[in-house]
Amino acid sequence: MNVELFERDRKYMLEALKEAKKAQALGEVPIGAVVVYQDEIIGRAHNLRETSQNAVTHAELMAIQQACREIGSWRLEETTMYVTLEPCPMCAGAILQSRIPRVVYGARDIKAGCVDSLYRLLNDSRFNHECEVTEGVLAEECGEMLTSFFRAIRDRKKVEKQERKRLAQEEGDHAI
Repeated sequence: MNVELFERDRKYMLEALKEAKKAQALGEVPIGAVVVYQDEIIGRAHNLRETSQNAVTHAELMAIQQACREIGSWRLEETTMYVTLEPCPMCAGAILQSRIPRVVYGARDIKAGCVDSLYRLLNDSRFNHECEVTEGVLAEECGEMLTSFFRAIRDRKKVEKQERKRLAQEEGDHAI
């Protein structure tokens, strides 16, 4: 394994994790992405789907848009995208369309991932572009952030349900 590449991948995945933490602070699913060109971040973003109520405000898509503006082209050749979670079909499609040659992701997404889990869109030779893929960079950190986020949501919903049940019980007691 190339130690220099491994260290670079860790460095930029940590930047993607910083973006994911921004999403989490907003109550968004904590996913972050950065696009790197010539060892410089030219696009960075985090999920904003709930905040914007816009289905396409995924971290990857917004990072791609920012990177395209930065270099003045829709072709993001010679770049690498780092993303904390395996891209969905929409994001994988945007990665292909923008010609990103390399994608590095942290955790797999067994429910919607279209790089390795459900489909292998980025390596499908039927498309006019394919990507080199590196998976599992800081996978534990990326996965834990998502796991704890969804655990907190489940716990909060459980408490809310118990509170509704308690209030309904009190209302029923007062009706007697």
